[in-house]
Amino acid sequence: MLVVDRFEDGYAIIENGDEYFKIKKRQLPEAAKEGSILKVSDKGYEIDIEATEMRRKEILKLQDSLWE
Repeated sequence: MLVVDRFEDGYAIIENGDEYFKIKKRQLPEAAKEGSILKVSDKGYEIDIEATEMRRKEILKLQDSLWE
């Protein structure tokens, strides 16, 4: 799973499991932000909207469980 970890100096730092690599921010869709899950297509990188939303919900659920 490719996840946008952060942005630094015009680059996106991408997490792929235990590995990280960087790509130029302009190679990503404009809507990409930290936490976006990416998929590779013939057009380059695209945001996997469904997977990003599922991951966001899982993280919120984990955060909520810390306060119970």
